[in-house]
This record gives sequence, structure tokens and C-alpha cells, in this order.
Amino acid sequence: MRYTEARLTEVARIILDGLDEDAVDFRETYDGEDREPIVLPGGFPNLLANGSQGIAVGMATSIPPHNAAELCDAALLLIKNPDVSTAELVEHVPGPDFPTGGVIVEPKDQILEAYETGRGGFRVRARWHKEDTGRGTYVVVVTEIPYLVQKSRLIEKIADLITEKKLPLLADVRDESAEDVRIVLEPRSRTVDAEILMASLFRLSDLESRISLNMNVLTQGRVPNVIGLKQVLREWLDHRRVVLLRRTAHRLEQIAKRLDVLEGYLIAYLNLDEVIRIIREEDEPKPALIAAFNLTDTQAEAILNMRLRSLRKLEEMEIRREHKSLTGEQRELKALQRDEGLQWTRIAEQIAEVRGKFGPDTELGKRRSDFGEAGEADFADIQEAMIEREPITVVLSQKGWIRALKGHIADVSGLQFKAGDELARAFHAQTTDKVILFAEDGRFFTLAADKLPGGRGMGEPVSIMVDFPENASVVAAFVHDPERKLLVASSEGRGFVVPEKDVVAMTRKGRQVLNVASDAPARLCVPAAGSHAAVLGENRKLLVFALDQVPEMGRGKGVRLQKYKDGGVADVRCFAATDGLTWTDPAGRAFTRNLEELADWIGERAQAGRMVPSGFPRANRFGAGALDGLSAKG
Repeated sequence: MRYTEARLTEVARIILDGLDEDAVDFRETYDGEDREPIVLPGGFPNLLANGSQGIAVGMATSIPPHNAAELCDAALLLIKNPDVSTAELVEHVPGPDFPTGGVIVEPKDQILEAYETGRGGFRVRARWHKEDTGRGTYVVVVTEIPYLVQKSRLIEKIADLITEKKLPLLADVRDESAEDVRIVLEPRSRTVDAEILMASLFRLSDLESRISLNMNVLTQGRVPNVIGLKQVLREWLDHRRVVLLRRTAHRLEQIAKRLDVLEGYLIAYLNLDEVIRIIREEDEPKPALIAAFNLTDTQAEAILNMRLRSLRKLEEMEIRREHKSLTGEQRELKALQRDEGLQWTRIAEQIAEVRGKFGPDTELGKRRSDFGEAGEADFADIQEAMIEREPITVVLSQKGWIRALKGHIADVSGLQFKAGDELARAFHAQTTDKVILFAEDGRFFTLAADKLPGGRGMGEPVSIMVDFPENASVVAAFVHDPERKLLVASSEGRGFVVPEKDVVAMTRKGRQVLNVASDAPARLCVPAAGSHAAVLGENRKLLVFALDQVPEMGRGKGVRLQKYKDGGVADVRCFAATDGLTWTDPAGRAFTRNLEELADWIGERAQAGRMVPSGFPRANRFGAGALDGLSAKG
């Protein structure tokens, strides 16, 4: 064109190299006016390096871009060892390399499986960092976004989330991009954890995207197949061998033609006077030359087309040098045709040359996408961060109605309940907490504190929120502490220790932890902290033993804590040896016995124990424990 021009990049030149040397087959274009190559010589691993996405009739392909230098390293390894495993190839090609950068957080085992099968995907996250803005405040700056994500739509989506109040941690989003990407995220306050903020954005926006891998390609038989990384590289190398052999054959054909001409020139120089005479005297010099010197038609035509200046001695020497050079090249190319080892050596040299041009030290070849751990915050932490933290008082009635009053109320004696109902438990919590309920059938249920009905009415039945067993009582209700352990026991005195983080239920059905019989329901749930356990039977016998005699389990029936002839367990208390065993009387007075004073009651688990010390409460209970919450008196 007159005012504009386009030129091939180095990559394009390498892909087309050999196109004019019969390296590939040609076919007519759709209109029959020209010819086009069926495939390109492909000296550059274009399919994997640039990637490909498309949908055809009944099939689709999705191949993300990769790093050219890494592909070349893997191809060289495959040439050296054709039996190399995909796992060894992945050491050189650890994953895609996107032009937009980003951080790949897909686990390594999943990446390996994707490359082995040709199907899978890659989680890609935006690259970000914190920038201090003074006075304890900061902003999050996103400098790279996932591949194929439109920046304008991404910012619009984040803005919508802020407007819809689905991102309470984020106050504003700004686009400060110029030639580079710079998206500024302003947190709601300086106390917002940046990791939690970004974890919520990764979940709700395209700052985290999944790039699919479906290596559905046409192999040599022009048949679509889903193949793995190793086979894709194998197909490319086999194609490069075909191209090498075709270019070699083409070059040999050209050399043969040139040698034929040069040999004719040499004959002419050896018989220069006779050649000049024939040309001057014969009306048809061409047949005469052919007959006189046994020349080919091509040789005779070349001699007749020679310029007079070419008859000098220097020109003869140059022709002899060219003849010698071409003869040597011809021997090398014929040896290359016969020796497959030489062919792969030549292909390896070509690939090494490409790697040198696009190596990791070059601007175009350096890796742009890094790898990292997902490092995502726990979903509970994200949920908690997105809930406004406020104090509440959880109130549970005897008939299973639950509600949450605003604030931490000390005196709950004035609460109103439905006719025939009364207070069972009340305890302080935060709206960001989880509330755990332990039912008589041995199941634990989990409620989100911010989802509890308000305190203006009588609340709602627990059975509306979870599948609580009909006519069953709540054994315990408390705020979840993932660092705590619990001792659970049935009425027959069998129990075990369970980590509290393992009792959290994710569904309405709850989580079965203590296996109980219909005639021996769950009765106790107490913190398993300290060195000793004190078990109190309905027969008023007390047994103290080391807490480590009770096994830690995730689910089961448990072991016998105390032996009974009649009745079952009444109460359990775990305590530290340094603190002693404490109980309270009906008046609220506390009594503590150290281990020396409890020597008569210390024994082994599953023993019967001895009658309680004098002065022990007639109610046959140790008194309010850590999970009992507030009393009706406050």
C-alpha cells in the first residue's frame, strides 16, 4: 500500500520458513484462482505457544498459550528420550504462560493430570499488592488480570457488587490504567484484612478465572483427537521431520540441476576454441554442441547463454569451487536422508536456535505468568468478614424456640416465652459466630448467628432452620470455638473426646457424632480441657481419672467412662490438676478440691468410683460449666 505496510515478525518468518522449498503440500484456494499451503512448515511450536480456541461442527478446542522456550526444552528432551513421561515434560512446561500475566494457582497434580489427558483447566488469579497511603490506610492495586478477562467489564462487575452491597469490605474501585494495568481497590476501613478482601473478590468476580484445557486437534490422519502434552509435542516433531526430509529432497533436486549446468560449463572451458568455432560457423549450434561433446539439452542451452566476459580464467576457477562445494553439500544431504539419527540432530539444532531467539532472557521469551498457592482464606473467615460484627444474646427455650437479642444482656430473667415454655439456655455471641446445638440423638447442628430470628418476638422453632429430631431436647448450645475439644457422653456413661472443628455441620441434616441407642440418648457435652476428668453417676458416685484415658474420635459410640449397676451418668467435669475440681452449691458458692484431697476418688476409667464428698450439692451436679451460658438470674 502507499501509506501503510505490514511486515512479518521473527516468529512468523520461522513458521513460514521452507514454504518455497516444497516443505508442504499446496491446494487450490476456494475460488480456484490461487494456491495455498495445506499446513505451514511450522518451525515454531505455534499451537501450544500461541494457543488456540474455537468451536467447529460438534467439537471444540481450547489450548492456552505457553512459553516458547519451555516448549523447546520439552521438545529437546523428547528428542533425546522418546520414552520420557509427561511428568518429566511438565518439569520443563510447568503450565501455561499467558500474555496478560497473572498467577496460576492450580495444584501441580491437577496440572499434570490435565497435560496427561488433554483435558482440564487452570485457575488464574490477578496479580496484586498493597500500597500504603499513610495514617495506617492502604489500597490494593491490581497490576495484572486473568487471560481473556475484559478490564472494563471486570471493573463494572466490581462496581455492581459494591452497589448491591455484596462486597461490604470494599468502598471503591478506580481504573488508573495507562499503558499498563492499574486497578485500585479501596477497602472500607483500615482494619479490613487485605487477604480476606482479595479472597472475597476472587470468589465473586473475574479477578480469578478458570482457563479450560481441551487439546482437541487434527492429527496426521486429519482426524480430531483429544491428546496430551507429550503427543502434541510428538506430532510437532514428526511434522518437522517430514518438513526436513522434503526440504532436503528439494535442495538435492536443485543441486543436481546446478551441477548439471556447471559440468557443462567445465566441458566448454576444456574445449573453448571448438565451442567458439561451432557457435560462429553453425546455423544451429545447439544440436552441434550436443553431438560434439555429448551434452544435455540443459547444458547446451546454458553454454549458449554464457556471456563473453564469463570466458575468463577466473570464472573457470569460481565454477570449479562452486562445483566442489555443491558436491560436498550433496553428499551431506544424502547422508542426512539415510540416517534418522542425523535427522533428529538437525531438528534439535533448529529447535535450539529458536530457543536462543525466544529464551527466558529475552523480552519476548521471559515467563509472564507465575505459579503460587491458592492461599485462599477459609470460607468461614470470608463470610465473617462480610458480616458486620455486633454483639447479640442467643436465647433458647425448653421447647426449642430460638432468637437473638441485640447486645450482651446480663439479666435474662425478664424474657417472655410462649405459654408452657421457659428459658433453657442463654449465652452471649457475636453476629459473626457459629452457634452449635447438640441434640439427644447424638447429632450436632450449626446455625449462623447473623441468620437467627430477631428478639422482638418469641423467635422461631429450631426445626425451621435445621432438621432437628422431633420431640428431642437440646443437650448443649454454645458458640463454636474451632480450637476447643469436647467430651460427649450418652446417658449410659459411654463417651469420647472430639475436636470441636469436626462437629460443624454444613447441611440441615446435621452431623452424626455420638452413636446412641433409643433408650440411652446423648446427655452431656463439656469442654475437654485439662488433665483429669471427673464423672458423676446418678447413684452419686464420683470417679476421677486421667483425661488421656478417653480416646479422641470423630464419630462412634465411645468407651465406658464409669461403671453402673443401675442408672447412668449425671454430670462430667474436666479440669487441670493445678486448678483442682470445683463445684458450686445452689447458693452459688464455689468449692474446690485438689488432687491430694481427691485421692480417694482417683482411679481408672470404667471403675465405679466412691460416694461423693460430704457437702456435695443435692442436685447431683457440678454446677454451671463453660457451655452452660447465662442463668435466669443473670
